[in-house]
Amino acid sequence: MVTHVPAESQGDERGALLNFVEAQRGALRRSVLGLTAEQAASRPSASELSLSGLLKHVAETELNWLRMAQQKPNEKQRDESTWADSFRLVDDESVEGVLAFWDGVAAELTDFIANVPSLDDTFPLPDQPWFPKEGEVSMRWLLLHLVEEHARHAGHADIIRESLDGRTAFELVAAAATDA
Repeated sequence: MVTHVPAESQGDERGALLNFVEAQRGALRRSVLGLTAEQAASRPSASELSLSGLLKHVAETELNWLRMAQQKPNEKQRDESTWADSFRLVDDESVEGVLAFWDGVAAELTDFIANVPSLDDTFPLPDQPWFPKEGEVSMRWLLLHLVEEHARHAGHADIIRESLDGRTAFELVAAAATDA
């Protein structure tokens, strides 16, 4: 069962970085393969994290970084009063709906990156205590950060999924390949 990230065309740094982002998205998406909505929302440990909540969080996080790079307002901006809702499904939200939303964000990010003049182009970081004052980052940094962010949460998802039914990431890769 191959989990190797596909090679980019020689010199295609954008393609390579987007392939690594997509590989981590896939790891998170596979974490809910074959689960009921109740299983995906369950929290089998002392943590507040659930698989459906992780999916929502990474989708909204990717949107937030995309909007910062585009220098546009984020239509799903969270504040202190709604922060916890970014880690759980609320109202009529569903895993399928979150995945569809994330598909749209992913397509928009891919299109945006394909059309920026250079991965060296920068955008300002928000005025937050965890960022350097008047900090800026490049589009390259954005993609590397998304790989880091998604990979961190894919690890969380692996542990949650194994706690639910014992299925490992490699088993889910194999299951996804047979469903394709």
